[in-house]
Amino acid sequence: MSKGSVRHVVAIGSGKGGVGKSSVTALLATELRRRGLAVGILDADITGPSIPKLLGLTGPLVDRGEGIEPASSRTGISVVSSQFMVEDEQTPVIWRGPLVTRLITQFFGGVNWGSLDYLLIDMPPGTSDVPLTVFQTIPIDGMVFVLTPQDLAALIVKKAMNMARDLHVALLGVVDNMAYLTCPHCGERISLFGPSRVRAVGAEYGLPVLAELPVVPEVSALGDAGRIEEHRSPELSRFADAFAQAVDEVTKSSVRVL
Repeated sequence: MSKGSVRHVVAIGSGKGGVGKSSVTALLATELRRRGLAVGILDADITGPSIPKLLGLTGPLVDRGEGIEPASSRTGISVVSSQFMVEDEQTPVIWRGPLVTRLITQFFGGVNWGSLDYLLIDMPPGTSDVPLTVFQTIPIDGMVFVLTPQDLAALIVKKAMNMARDLHVALLGVVDNMAYLTCPHCGERISLFGPSRVRAVGAEYGLPVLAELPVVPEVSALGDAGRIEEHRSPELSRFADAFAQAVDEVTKSSVRVL
């Protein structure tokens, strides 16, 4: 078992791939870190890890006797990911469910996280082995759900929300990612994917909308370059505020020792 303490453990998921969940996780971690908080990311998307690429990180990880040492980003975000266990970013992780779930538990309990204010868990798509392992073996405080405006994304995210609720995981709020594009010429908001369903989803589950994040070409470019931590925006700052408030309301500042 690793040594350290973590104030808050929060999962971030969507149920569906392609909604920008990993980018949202990395951006949130960046904004929290910018405020002087100690932040870690457990990349639980074992077969499709994205966090190392977004943060410009490579492996391998090492163990100096007190547990696996996480990688550290330019701004000091601690990260563990299956990407650090393969030769290059194009090598697939081809493992059966039991090995994947065992790695998730090792990433949490076998890593020397140190003292963190927030450990964010970047969840994979779906409602099978990995989410079930996270919910049943890691003492998470709650979960944030990311969706895009399309009705299909809202449909799939509800499956993940129902799974979390059935397993007694607190639902913290919803995030509408790629909600709109701001015209660079006139400033008009353009709904690229049509009317958003995020507020309806939040109302159905009694949850706040933590953020409505726009399509920003710079985010994609910085992520591809491994420099997503350089992005700043008022929307991101407001998201971090709402996130911290939602977590505090659920946890009441509890501290867990690993």
